[in-house]
Amino acid sequence: MRKYLHWKTYLVIFALAIVGFALYYFNQVAKEMAIEEQKKVAMLVEAIRTTALAPIQAQSDVTFASKVISENTTIPLFLTDDAGNIVTSQNLDSSRLAGDPEYLMRKYQEFKKLHEPILYDFSTPGMPGKGYVVYGDSTLLNRLRYYPLLILAIIVFFLLIVVIAISNAQRSIQNQVWVGMSKETAHQLGTPLSSIVAWMELLKDNESNREWVSEMEKDVSRLQLIADRFSKIGSVPQLKEENLVNRLQSMVEYMRMRKPQKVTIDFEHDEDDVQVLLSGPLFDWVIENLIRNALDAMEGAGNILIKLSNQPRIVTIDLSDTGKGIPKNSFKKVFAPGYSTKQRGWGLGLSLAKRIIEKYHNGSIFVKSSEPGKGTTFRIVFRR
Repeated sequence: MRKYLHWKTYLVIFALAIVGFALYYFNQVAKEMAIEEQKKVAMLVEAIRTTALAPIQAQSDVTFASKVISENTTIPLFLTDDAGNIVTSQNLDSSRLAGDPEYLMRKYQEFKKLHEPILYDFSTPGMPGKGYVVYGDSTLLNRLRYYPLLILAIIVFFLLIVVIAISNAQRSIQNQVWVGMSKETAHQLGTPLSSIVAWMELLKDNESNREWVSEMEKDVSRLQLIADRFSKIGSVPQLKEENLVNRLQSMVEYMRMRKPQKVTIDFEHDEDDVQVLLSGPLFDWVIENLIRNALDAMEGAGNILIKLSNQPRIVTIDLSDTGKGIPKNSFKKVFAPGYSTKQRGWGLGLSLAKRIIEKYHNGSIFVKSSEPGKGTTFRIVFRR
């Protein structure tokens, strides 16, 4: 279970626990308030009864009852006769009463469903006075019931901000590590390369060394290209319009010279000239990385197919292999820094490839399809 749980999961669980406690607490408070309001309505009914029987009640009782009635400014209610006809109402929205003829009956039906009507009996000899009090919840109680939802919204919003902030901070740290590592690698490569170039110039003086020096120059040029790629990580590269077909063809030819004998690399394209804004050295790094991963996945035998498709709004590159494949739940994980299936892998190749394509070229790279034991297809998309 631990590999599926991380700090974000614990943070969500903690937030849900707070929300659950808040909902329970406010629900209990709302229930207690509802009971208190029911008692208040019962007292109000008794006060109305006292004023209705004013001729036979003490003056002090009538005064107190009138005060109880006048101080009820929060609980909306209806007073009906024995047949259920509305006699009077209190604490309803006066503006709605004037502008909406059906408002009164709508609220009456709503209150009847909300609370059991309270029977009153103001009967005196010769004057029947039975009826019902139908009441609703006060504004305060309604607010209290919706308050947990407000707290929930605030906590979710706060949680979202925290997750985004921490994720951005982690991403920033990763970027700084990548940039620092790349710059330092380029710097460390530069010094011995300069020395090797100087020694090669001395070796050229001897005619018998020229064949060997020529091969060494190829390797040194390759090392210089690698150092140039590392130096470009972390800085905004200059994009130039290039023919993507030529770029891919040169990389295919380069990798064909370094593949196992039982592996074939094919390149298919419908057009010979597909212009795209590129940083050539960085793009070559991405393609080389994908092909090397495919070679590792096929373990010495299989086929790699690169297909280029030029469409009006996008250009797509599909790189397919016949290797061991990737499980579906790892489609996104393969681009995470540190994720590797190789015993000695650093897990930075695909992560850097994603950074190069998405951040520097405003494109996208993802696992288009994969099936364990049959192979994988990566797709690169460039937008016009």
